[in-house]
Amino acid sequence: MLLSLASWLQGLHPEWGFLRVFQYLTFRSVMAAMTALLIGLLLGPWVIRKLTELKIGQPIREYAMASHLSKRGTPTMGGALILLAIGLSTLLWFDWSNRFVWIVMIVTTGFGLVGWRDDWRKVVNKDPEGMPSREKYFWQSVIGLIAAIYLAFSVSETNNLRVVELFFRWIASGFSNDLPPKADLIVPFFKTVSYPLGVWGFMLLTYIVIVGTSNAVNLTDGLDGLAIMPAVMVSASLGIFCYVTGNAVFAKYLLLPHIPGAGELLVFCAAMAGAGLAFLWFNAYPAQVFMGDVGALALGGALGTIAVIVRQEIVLSIMGGVFVLEALSVMVQVGYFKYTKKKYGEGRRILLMAPLHHHFEKSGWKETQVVVRFWIITMLLCLVGLSTLKLR
Repeated sequence: MLLSLASWLQGLHPEWGFLRVFQYLTFRSVMAAMTALLIGLLLGPWVIRKLTELKIGQPIREYAMASHLSKRGTPTMGGALILLAIGLSTLLWFDWSNRFVWIVMIVTTGFGLVGWRDDWRKVVNKDPEGMPSREKYFWQSVIGLIAAIYLAFSVSETNNLRVVELFFRWIASGFSNDLPPKADLIVPFFKTVSYPLGVWGFMLLTYIVIVGTSNAVNLTDGLDGLAIMPAVMVSASLGIFCYVTGNAVFAKYLLLPHIPGAGELLVFCAAMAGAGLAFLWFNAYPAQVFMGDVGALALGGALGTIAVIVRQEIVLSIMGGVFVLEALSVMVQVGYFKYTKKKYGEGRRILLMAPLHHHFEKSGWKETQVVVRFWIITMLLCLVGLSTLKLR
């Protein structure tokens, strides 16, 4: 919005050369981060008070760890603060004609609404389990599939008109049209290794990445500050990939596909980082407010969508390794429990408790130790992910 306003004012007053600074993506990204940070810090106390007045407190499952029982009643659904800060900041600073930012915001909002409904049932209906898993997964799938269908053609073309043309050309071909090389699955650390996915393969991978990342971040959000800081670090790292992929010169030099318009996602990534840091101010141990599914599902969906657009799905799994391990720990624990119950008549566990962060708590680590160590691991993994820009 401010970019359009600055361009309009400069047209009226050509002598106002200082307004050209709004055309610089790096400037708008820094300002987006600062704006989101300030919005979060200023509105945070008010949001916490309102959540407390409305008695929107975190329910604790009966089988939860004893050390977590003291958290019962802490305001939850604080992820709405994150989404508000991201939304307002992004709308202020990004180029409204950019189609990629809009699709990321739509996915983020969609997953946020699913999370809101889940949290609402937990708080208002006093059901610690929230939405039934099938219902939650259904709506996540709807959003993920819509995004997958759009991105399959949007990443391959330069504007929405050509996206529509490619879509109908695909239908006319009997659903057999291949996508350009820029839509291939890129294997990091190799110069020329990539795998053609085709339209169906691209859609399937996109769906898995978006829905999977959303749920992985949600599973990680179990300790004070555990999920938000890795989300901040991964979003900031993905922002660098957005900038490089959207720049024809840098993309060519670093042997990455050039996706016109992807650079504008740096504004969104910066806003996410700023909003996340503001939320961490209140979510750090001992937490004054919890993110809830409204924040965790939305942030995960956003990260997955951005990674697909810049063709860095594998790099996302590296940088978000903590999220991946948390999700895998639940899958392995549940799968092994069901297998042993069917085979031996009694379910057995590999971990002391899932997700993984609870296993370390059960092992004797303090909550703050688990959180900070997972932060350190994420920081190292983000550096490994960023190294793929040059190490090929």
